[in-house]
Amino acid sequence: TVWLTQSQMALLFGRDQSVIARHINNIYKEGELDKNSTYAKFAYVPDLRERSYETAMYNLDIIISVGYRVKSVNGTRFRQWANKILKDYLIKGYTINKNITAERYNELKDMVRIMSRTISLQSNVSNDEYSGLFNVISDYIYALDILDGYDYQNLTIAKTTNEEPFKITYENAMQAINALKVKFGDSRWFANEKDNSFKSSIGQIYQTFGGKELYASVEEKAAMLLYLVVKNHSFSDGNKRIAAMLFLWFMEKNGILYGPDKEKRIADNTLVALTLMIAESRTEEMHIMVKVVVNLINREN
Repeated sequence: TVWLTQSQMALLFGRDQSVIARHINNIYKEGELDKNSTYAKFAYVPDLRERSYETAMYNLDIIISVGYRVKSVNGTRFRQWANKILKDYLIKGYTINKNITAERYNELKDMVRIMSRTISLQSNVSNDEYSGLFNVISDYIYALDILDGYDYQNLTIAKTTNEEPFKITYENAMQAINALKVKFGDSRWFANEKDNSFKSSIGQIYQTFGGKELYASVEEKAAMLLYLVVKNHSFSDGNKRIAAMLFLWFMEKNGILYGPDKEKRIADNTLVALTLMIAESRTEEMHIMVKVVVNLINREN
């Protein structure tokens, strides 16, 4: 891990030490982190003198939390770097060394939790896309526990819904899309079909093999619907908005949009982040992304 003094953090983030000290005090005051586990005094001997001194040092958890609070050019660069690292783990499906120790495994999970919690506590965070991305990671922590060395290829689909009272068709989907088009000012290009790929996407959701549906559950169909509409670019404009709307509409029609607590199974900004992640994912990652979506909307949520 890493331990830094307040003055070293001030140098790292390009702010006065008093600013760093204030952020650290607020972190402890708000109960975001425990002081006993993140703070320590280390003895050192300056200039080879015999007399030793103690200096306060803070571990990586505090450094990360301060990085998400401090307002500076370096603070912004830190957040951009941290966001990219986390997005790489989720979108690109990076596999951590399978020989990773249990201690390092838990440390990484804890770091993700801290970063997710920290950004959620900041009143000045206005970018819903970044906030949603962290919610995806935070909500998905439970799934990390069942992975073998963080290998996303091991993701499974479970606790899904087989009863499907509502079936989506090209006709009823276009009716829903046209209603959305009015909401966005009846733009000439919004929801304007470029080809027949949207009709093909609807058919693919109900594809069968050997007399059995490839996507048997409502959650799998919803995930595929979201994925295909985003990736196929069937419309001149509004593909992501249309995909997100149809995803929620299909879930609502099949009675799985809300959990037992009457809360949406997936938050709006989390859906925004998922939609963006799908758009940036590679074609060969389709099954990974679909499994991620299913695990975020199944009966565990």
